[in-house]
Amino acid sequence: MNSIAAQTDTPPLALTVPDARPSEPAPKSQTRTRLEVEQRRAQLLTLGQELFSSSTYDELSIDDIARAAGISKGLLYHYFPSKRDYYVETIRAAAGELLHQTDTAIELGPVKRLRSGIDAYLTYVERHKKAFAALLRSGVGHDPEVSSIVETTRLAFLDRLLHNTPAHSPRIRNALRGWIGFVESAVLDWIDHNDVAREDLKELLVRSLEHIVVDLGQSPISSGVSSS
Repeated sequence: MNSIAAQTDTPPLALTVPDARPSEPAPKSQTRTRLEVEQRRAQLLTLGQELFSSSTYDELSIDDIARAAGISKGLLYHYFPSKRDYYVETIRAAAGELLHQTDTAIELGPVKRLRSGIDAYLTYVERHKKAFAALLRSGVGHDPEVSSIVETTRLAFLDRLLHNTPAHSPRIRNALRGWIGFVESAVLDWIDHNDVAREDLKELLVRSLEHIVVDLGQSPISSGVSSS
């Protein structure tokens, strides 16, 4: 857009208007345009979660994404500079959604929160099996930004666990971090083989945390867990 303006002899219209004072609010048209851009970007990220849940990163081309979105490739590049940028932002949005969905109400009580949180986690995984498995197995290679998003999500889960644990110690942190890794591995096996009932898997994850909590000298399920 700037290049088009540069090719003309007449300065852009915005430059011929007297400067507005900084305190003046942005015109409604600008606010509406900004909201439309944000909404469109959010729609593309939602689409990205669907696309990467059915196809791997390498299987999808930028043309496939633009076609599915019903827009030109050039317009897609307007929102995201590259396929990698689109993928990274999709992963970021997916991580936020996962954290939100597994953040259960405190009013449920510790045991119900734990079961509800794990149930929400498994529901999310069922909807995004291929993307979930590819992500944890470095489906886009060892991308530092993607790895950072995954690690940040794990730490957010760990913070939830620790926040609801009466006593903190390196031993407790180590055990709870290990449980998160166990959850990921067990869920990947569940995706690969599909020979364990969902309820059985949920019970396994709940019971394993119960045993960890008891072994650490805490009251059974004293950590009101609301995540994976």
